[in-house]
Amino acid sequence: MLTVALPKGRIAEETLDIFEKIFAGSFKFESRKLILEMGEFRFLLVRNQDVPTYVAHQAADIGVVGLDVIEEQGLDVVRLLDLGIGRCKVAVGIRNEDELDWSRPQMKVASKMVNITRNYFSKKAMGVEVVKLYGSIELAPLVGLADAIVDIVETGTTMKENGLKVAETIMESSAHLIANRHSFLAKKGEIMELYGEMEKVVRGA
Repeated sequence: MLTVALPKGRIAEETLDIFEKIFAGSFKFESRKLILEMGEFRFLLVRNQDVPTYVAHQAADIGVVGLDVIEEQGLDVVRLLDLGIGRCKVAVGIRNEDELDWSRPQMKVASKMVNITRNYFSKKAMGVEVVKLYGSIELAPLVGLADAIVDIVETGTTMKENGLKVAETIMESSAHLIANRHSFLAKKGEIMELYGEMEKVVRGA
């Protein structure tokens, strides 16, 4: 049996749609249940940010999670397949009237993605003080808490409605299939068979 960690919400639904296409069955979580067992699969419904942790600690053999979360957490997992769902980008946002000034010695940036932010500004050779927030990141530049933000952008509407603009894109992200390294060795046949079937659906073969 393969245990699969899925993030709650749209990515879980779209991933289960892929399983339904492969196995021609109904893959639906009942009500508020967090575990779904179907045939040779056990699905766990967890927070998006927790998917790599479940996989890295082998509580799940494989998982589906955004590339941004994988990059932020830096855990030792095997990246198998870009599923092409949950597309978004990680971007630097600033107030409409501002411009990014890379000649400044330091900036204060609000974000929930501390590591991605530090790494990006480090590559730009700019000192950065990261203010860790857990939500409503767009508020930070508007009230003087930070000079800029680093946040997930899907349509850009939230930034626009709050007087912000995308100054730079740090990375493109989409949901990836990942695996625990030990599970990948111990259950390689099962995992690669599933990988092959999921790839066919994703590529439209």
